[in-house]
Amino acid sequence: MLDSGRSVSQARPFRAAILALALALGPAAAGAAQDYGLTTQRVVVDPLSGIALFGYDPVAYFVDGKPVPGSPDHEWRWSGATWRFASAANKAEFQRAPESFAPAYGGYDADAVLRRSPVAADPSVFAVRDERLFLFRSPEARDAFFATGGPAAADQIWPGLLAELSP
Repeated sequence: MLDSGRSVSQARPFRAAILALALALGPAAAGAAQDYGLTTQRVVVDPLSGIALFGYDPVAYFVDGKPVPGSPDHEWRWSGATWRFASAANKAEFQRAPESFAPAYGGYDADAVLRRSPVAADPSVFAVRDERLFLFRSPEARDAFFATGGPAAADQIWPGLLAELSP
């Protein structure tokens, strides 16, 4: 007998069911985590929705100084991705000059680009410098990037990485 009062023969089907469930869900959970960090797209998009910047408004980083969620009411397709904006005004501003507001390096972690290993950035970890939006996976990556004069070097590396990414 087991401590729960069930016999060993009663526990085996339960254990088998738990094992089967873990094996079935394991690859899906691992794949979801991998897709979030590693991508081969030219512009990083949310793997579930296909929205650039994981739904944040790129113009808001410049106007509001912080990430602001965009709205499905204000979407525009550019550079192979759907972008969301918090307002019609921000959408119009982006449409006038998308290169001025889109994140550097397609939304990849700028420090990872510098290391030639592009991974998706966390849109809440950012810096606006010299009228450019840089995204990072962590505050430490942001600090390291700027401490080493990152933009100049990453700008040289990015075209080669971009050529390797899927259109």
